[in-house]
Amino acid sequence: MSHNHMNPDSLRTLGVPPNAWKVDAKIADITRSPIAPQPVTLETETKTLRLDLAKAAMLVIDMQNDFCHPDGWLAHIGVDVTPARTPINPLKNLLPELRSHAVPIIWINWGNRPDLLNISAASRHVYNPTGDGVGLGDPLPKNNAPVLMAGSWAAAVVDELEPKPEDICVDKYRMSGFWDTPLDSILRNLGRTTLFFGGVNADQCVMATLQDANFLGYDCILVKDCTATTSPEYCWQATLYNVKQCFGFLSDSQAMLEAIK
Repeated sequence: MSHNHMNPDSLRTLGVPPNAWKVDAKIADITRSPIAPQPVTLETETKTLRLDLAKAAMLVIDMQNDFCHPDGWLAHIGVDVTPARTPINPLKNLLPELRSHAVPIIWINWGNRPDLLNISAASRHVYNPTGDGVGLGDPLPKNNAPVLMAGSWAAAVVDELEPKPEDICVDKYRMSGFWDTPLDSILRNLGRTTLFFGGVNADQCVMATLQDANFLGYDCILVKDCTATTSPEYCWQATLYNVKQCFGFLSDSQAMLEAIK
């Protein structure tokens, strides 16, 4: 096959590296140039991991006002949200460092349609078991923000963790960030196969997303101090046990910062 007629400089890039073609009117170069590797060594509780930051992404799940703010939905139903706030400072330290190494930060938040047409009765029951409480889409008594509705204060990331313009935001509608969302397509386009997990609640939305990621073939690392739960301690312990035993690895932000630097 002759390559003589192909002048790479005349071709235009279509797509996001590494899933990018180069094209003109006659040619489609589908070889897909790789992104330069950034290998690092990360200590975890079970093994020393060699991983490539160029193939990694950080998923931050549900660090939202409804779950982490004293005026949000969880607090409204009487839950102490203090534990849900513990990931804030570790994330504030870790995320800028990841961004500086071009590791995408993906914010995965409950953000429902106003009409709730894709939300089952079972999902609505979790938030409104009596039918007469403040459930999904209902206004919070303290500020009238509609619970977990996309674009509302209730569904927004807490102020302390302002997402940056280069970050990626994905609305979710289930405990798992993969169900009925573009998350898998986004990660495939970006060529990201190693996923770091933070956010709340560790045993619910974080774990459901991490399990689905594992089932889809991603490498999963739970960042212990960047996640937390308002559930009882035994739920936290079971989560850590199951991640180590079945679904991936356990590390923390300190070990990650040491690996990156």
